Amino acid sequence: MLDICLLGTGGMMPLPHRWLTALMARYNGSSLLIDCGEGTQIAIKEKGWSFKPIDVICVTHFHADHISGLPGLLLTMGNAERTEPLTMIGPKGIGRVVGALRTIAPELPFEIHFLELNDSIEEFTLYGYHISAFRVNHNVLCYGYAIEIPRIGRFHVEKAKAHEIPQKFWNQLQHGQTVEDGDKIYTPDMVLGPSRKGIKVAYCTDTRPTAGIEQAAANSDLFICEGMYAEKEKLIKAKQYKHMTFYEAAELAAKAEVNELWLTHFSPSLVRAESYMPQVKQIFQAASLGYDGRTATLDFKEG
Repeated sequence: MLDICLLGTGGMMPLPHRWLTALMARYNGSSLLIDCGEGTQIAIKEKGWSFKPIDVICVTHFHADHISGLPGLLLTMGNAERTEPLTMIGPKGIGRVVGALRTIAPELPFEIHFLELNDSIEEFTLYGYHISAFRVNHNVLCYGYAIEIPRIGRFHVEKAKAHEIPQKFWNQLQHGQTVEDGDKIYTPDMVLGPSRKGIKVAYCTDTRPTAGIEQAAANSDLFICEGMYAEKEKLIKAKQYKHMTFYEAAELAAKAEVNELWLTHFSPSLVRAESYMPQVKQIFQAASLGYDGRTATLDFKEG
C-alpha cells in the first residue's frame, strides 16, 4: 500500500492555517517528498511521520514557496542520524541551487545524489517507486510528477509445475527475479501472468493546463493538482501568471479519467474555498479540497 500526505496546500506565502507546498509518500519503509516549502518540517512533525526514511526529494521548480524549507529539512535529517545517500530530482540546475541553499547547511552526514531533468518526460525507478517527471507550462522551468507502484502478474503454480521448476525458486520468481540452476535458467514470465494494475498518484502545481499533464495523470488513483484561483474572474490572472483555476483542474481530471482529484496550492487571497465546490463538482464529481495533513492510503485493487 502507498500512504500519501498533503503536507502543505498554500501558494506564495504560508498562512497560520496553511503551510506551503509539499507532498509526502510512504511505501515499504521508504519515504518520498515532492517539494519542500517553508513549514514542511512542522507539517511532518504535526503528522507524526519521520524525517529519517526520506530517500527521494522531487523538486518541481526553483520558486521559494517550493524549496525554501530544504536547508532546515536537510539539517534535521542529518540530526536524525541519517547516513544513507539521498536522491534529489529536479529541473536543470538542481545541484547548483541546492548547493547555494546549503550555505547554511554545509555539513551533512550523508551524500546527495542529483538527477537533473533535461527532457520533457523522464522516468526513474528508485526504492520501489516508478517516478515519471513531466514538463509543465509555468513562467520558469517546472515539472510535475507521477508516482507509480507497479504490480507484477499473479503467480501460477500450474505453470511452475509444467516447467518442472523446483519449489525453492518459486519465491524469487514471484518477485521478478531470474534464477540460474546449473545449466537451466528460470525467468519470471515462465510462472507469472500479465502485469496487474498498480497504484498511481499524479501531482502538479504552477502550470497552465496542458495535454502533457492529461497524459501523465491518465487513470491515476489520485490526482493532486493546483487550483490557485476559484473566482472565475481571475482566469485572466491565472493565464498571466501561468497558474490554474479550480475549474481548469477539474476539466483536466475529467479528461484524464482519474479516480479522485484533490485541489491544492491555493492563493493566499482565497477564502471560503468550499463555496466554489458545487460548480467544480459539476465538471468532475470526485473533486475535493486538499487541506494540510490530508492523508490517503491507497492499496492494490483485487485481481
